[in-house]
Amino acid sequence: MKYLSILIFLSSQIIFAHNVDLTHLPLGDGKLSQEPKKGWIWACGVDPHGQGAQGTPEWIHSDGTYDLTKKAVVSGSVNWPSKFVISTVGDKRVFTLNDFPKHPTGIYPIGPSDAAYAFDKNPSKISEQSMSFSIPKDPVLAAQASCAAGAVGVLLSGAVLFNALDAPGRDAVAHETQDKCQGHPQESGVYHYHNVSSCVEDKRDASGHSALVGYALDGFGIYGHYGEGGKELSSDDLDECHGHTHEIVWNGKKVKMYHYHATWDFPYTVGCFRGSYESESVRIISGPPPQHILRERGRRGLPKHPPDLKIASGKLGISESALREALGPPPPDLSISAKKLGISLEKLRDALGAPPREP
Repeated sequence: MKYLSILIFLSSQIIFAHNVDLTHLPLGDGKLSQEPKKGWIWACGVDPHGQGAQGTPEWIHSDGTYDLTKKAVVSGSVNWPSKFVISTVGDKRVFTLNDFPKHPTGIYPIGPSDAAYAFDKNPSKISEQSMSFSIPKDPVLAAQASCAAGAVGVLLSGAVLFNALDAPGRDAVAHETQDKCQGHPQESGVYHYHNVSSCVEDKRDASGHSALVGYALDGFGIYGHYGEGGKELSSDDLDECHGHTHEIVWNGKKVKMYHYHATWDFPYTVGCFRGSYESESVRIISGPPPQHILRERGRRGLPKHPPDLKIASGKLGISESALREALGPPPPDLSISAKKLGISLEKLRDALGAPPREP
């Protein structure tokens, strides 16, 4: 067998999929929308020049599908001292974590002797983080959906969940290699997933419905692959943001409310947000910006860290989604963004807290 870790991968994946052909999953490349769209992702921004896996791996087929069971898997089994605490304070659910998962990870950076190195030379290492943020304990649906940030939530493994895309905007689950728990680190050392990890048990209640496996940043729960009556779900069974509404167990009680689901097909978890979320929470679980982003921000006269768009949009008297769309992928060109918004560059810089331009 070409990849020594394939058997491990199969044992952790295929046994959970009963009605889905994991050997011909539809590729999510190009399924980026500017509004909510079923089976697509409404991303807040991508970076066409961002780094990602190299080339087209052999598990991606020419017919627009890929074979999940043939992906190379990063080898190794490293245990970490995970810290993951969830508490409730008033109407908030508070998370404190170091982003070390409760399960073992692969060895990062990926070494040249690892079979996965031929397809993805991820040079990043897993680093301890210090993350503390809160989400609504009892979330409510917003008047309008909003775009999915790069980081969309946290799984009960104690590690961060990113959206379905890699940096350039491709299907990350299809293109990037991860370890046997489908996780890997980005440049700042944040260990994360792009789908629900098979190392987070997909428990099911008496009716067959999946239990909670994580939380999205808007406060709504993320549940496993199975819906009412134990039906294994796909994007076709869910709405444009990859969720739906029916009775679930929430805060220890059965209530009828909205929630997201994991699926085997793109966009895997959160396609857009149905509730309101804080930009600061996105910044926290995304980790510190990598050095090349900081250098580019400095070159463009931008603040070192992404601004709070909720505060900035309030200063400008526009919606947060409109500001996010105008800024585009990080780091933004504020001159272009200001023209899109029809305001002066100085007004935009002031709202974002950017340092004064040098004369």
